[in-house]
Amino acid sequence: MNTITLLRNRAINSARRILIASNNPSFFLSPLHHHANDFPQPRFNLHRTQNPHPFRILGFRHESIGAHNRDVSTIARAGFKLRNFSTSIETRGGDNTFERIYIQSGVNVKPFTVESVHKGEENDVREEESLVEKQAWKLLKDAIVTYCGNPVGTVAANDPGDKSPLNYDQVFIRDFIPSALAFLLKGDNEIVKNFLLHTLQLQSWEKTVDCYSPGQGLMPASFKVRTVAIDGDTQEEVLDPDFGESAIGRVAPVDSGLWWIILLRAYGKITCDYSLQERVDVQTGLKMILKLCLTDGFDMFPSLLVTDGSCMIDRRMGIHGHPLEIQALFYSALRCSREILVVTDETNDLVRAINNRLSALSFHIRQYYWVDMKKMNEIYRYKTEEYSMDAINKFNIYPEQIPFWVMDWIPEKGGYLIGNLQPAHMDFRFFTLGNLWSIISSLSTQKQSESILNLMQEKWDDLVGHMPLKICYPALDNEEWRIITGSDPKNTPWSYHNGGSWPTLLWQFTLACIKMGRIELAQKAADLAEKRLPVDSWPEYYDTRSGKFIGKQARMYQTWTIAGFLTSKMLLKNPEKASMLFCEEDYDLLEYCVCGLSQRGRKKCSRIAAKSQILV
Repeated sequence: MNTITLLRNRAINSARRILIASNNPSFFLSPLHHHANDFPQPRFNLHRTQNPHPFRILGFRHESIGAHNRDVSTIARAGFKLRNFSTSIETRGGDNTFERIYIQSGVNVKPFTVESVHKGEENDVREEESLVEKQAWKLLKDAIVTYCGNPVGTVAANDPGDKSPLNYDQVFIRDFIPSALAFLLKGDNEIVKNFLLHTLQLQSWEKTVDCYSPGQGLMPASFKVRTVAIDGDTQEEVLDPDFGESAIGRVAPVDSGLWWIILLRAYGKITCDYSLQERVDVQTGLKMILKLCLTDGFDMFPSLLVTDGSCMIDRRMGIHGHPLEIQALFYSALRCSREILVVTDETNDLVRAINNRLSALSFHIRQYYWVDMKKMNEIYRYKTEEYSMDAINKFNIYPEQIPFWVMDWIPEKGGYLIGNLQPAHMDFRFFTLGNLWSIISSLSTQKQSESILNLMQEKWDDLVGHMPLKICYPALDNEEWRIITGSDPKNTPWSYHNGGSWPTLLWQFTLACIKMGRIELAQKAADLAEKRLPVDSWPEYYDTRSGKFIGKQARMYQTWTIAGFLTSKMLLKNPEKASMLFCEEDYDLLEYCVCGLSQRGRKKCSRIAAKSQILV
């Protein structure tokens, strides 16, 4: 391990010296045959066709064109990840004629691999698939759904003993994400491309609930392939989408469009096929989702206002308002959109709106959702009823609402992002998906991300136990359970969404750990899952405080349980691929603020406070 660390440091330091030594950056920048999304898209290039070849670094990579073997050196890996050195190219708001390009040396950069690997030797370096992985791949392929002879997704669960599958025989957008990543990492790209295009065709179909239709741009929660009879004996396959009009509670899926954007970016990164995201219909669908999310409303917060049950927790669990999970996915989708949106005169306003929202959202979440021991002490001594622009307790939080459990639970050297924030209300529950995706998307700061993983390691028995990972902690019980869940018999304490353990969260935990250089935590969790999942027939979720029992109503052979395990294993074997799926800190967002463009007399929000968060 010491030798690998020494080689890694030498490689990265060599790359930095090469980048910093020359006073003429153009010496290193040269157009090569590769797509612009390997690097940040220059915002001053309004038409991609004017400059189809991006900047690449010479001297870092040797490729034999047309040959099957490719030599990738340690310096090549460092150079290939130029994004990790925070290259920034932007147009300043309010000044359309001034562009700035700079390269910051790697702040908080943690490289993933440094060993020299030859293409022909990769199979010798990587571990062979275990029997459990081979079984999982067979089950995943058996879950594939075809439409007109082409694969378009995977069913939610494929349990042969299930007599009443309900909607588990449909293709869910959020459920298919780990399946899509598993296929992409395996090199099976067709099913993912078909899924992206066919779900795009379903966008905003005329679906109604009591004569009312959802907003334009909404993506369905799921779809099903049905066979309908047409003229005579002729039959035809059709896709039947569900926008929530058949779902429990009739709630529209806010997260579907966000996941679709995240997958679209991942497809281009992993396959290097960027023609899909540049298609006119794909760009149109992308803009429709963005406009729906960025529409002005009555809310004063940059976070998205949603109802209960609008995400992975799709039943009443008291997450209405501004739940962390939606904000983290929203932030990630906006970051992805900046990379894949074709910038033209028509989309300039949309790009500006994305930048404004990213800047405001990151500041809002980092400043007001974060709790650690220091912040808990501040909240504990809050003064209320403060009416001014300079109020410290901006949301009028009453200290009496701090639950007793959190005072003893939060560790000295850890912290997390709370589940929700509204006027006079802080939901102190720990929601795993929101915190993990905040790390992956860099919504949380470097220090906050490290503290989240510190907390998860410190509270391993509570959040992992016998099966990773708890969807939230702690569970609602007694009178609180009755009032908040509506006496939901499926969300009883420590079951399903109410503190149940969901193995599908493993791949996101793995991705967050790799990003933060804590791969041993992910490996420990994956080893736990590998021992139990095949024996227990790959259940949907686990019950009890420690995740010891199979969920009382869990489906077996749950597809995203299988796919989440496979994706996690592939990322652990090839951690360098993880860099294609997460986002590094964008320091320019801390400087970009719409308030600074205003000439009005209102007080500007503090960018100094925002910048300081990346240094602590």
